[in-house]
Amino acid sequence: MTSESDDHDKLPYQLPFPDHALQEIVVPDAVAGDDRAWVPQADNVWFRPLCLNRSQGYWVNLLRVTRSGVLSRHRHPGPVHGFVLKGSWRYLEHEWVANVGSYVFEPPGETHTLVVPDDVDEMITLFQVTGVMYYVDPWGKPAGYEDVFTKIDMCRQHYEAVGLGADHVERFIR
Repeated sequence: MTSESDDHDKLPYQLPFPDHALQEIVVPDAVAGDDRAWVPQADNVWFRPLCLNRSQGYWVNLLRVTRSGVLSRHRHPGPVHGFVLKGSWRYLEHEWVANVGSYVFEPPGETHTLVVPDDVDEMITLFQVTGVMYYVDPWGKPAGYEDVFTKIDMCRQHYEAVGLGADHVERFIR
């Protein structure tokens, strides 16, 4: 015999969602799905968008790298969160190494040089970046930037070119 509270625990939420609430994003097989979803960023470097939040200025993506060496040197005026799914990486400016299962918080103002070690064939990390990635040389001279809007543009161009259609990116935009 079950109690009334046990029966209620098994019920889904019964009230309507707010009229203007955004739709959730679900990305099945985000890592192993359609290879065309991976947007090329540089030689042997791709990103897989998961959420491109233009109203709050952040993006969440998987970063996939299939080469070793220096990937980029960049500064973040906003926070960054990372979680390593495959391989490893490190920053030249720090002693630690981010291995599979590692979580990394990068505080606002951090500038670092991302390196994939020679013994890593493939690195995949989930990143949430707020604001901008500001690329710099070793002395801080500007070398370019990325933000949620440049990411959206890169996705539109790539998805059009690979036959998914430029509007394929809309499923990730909030």
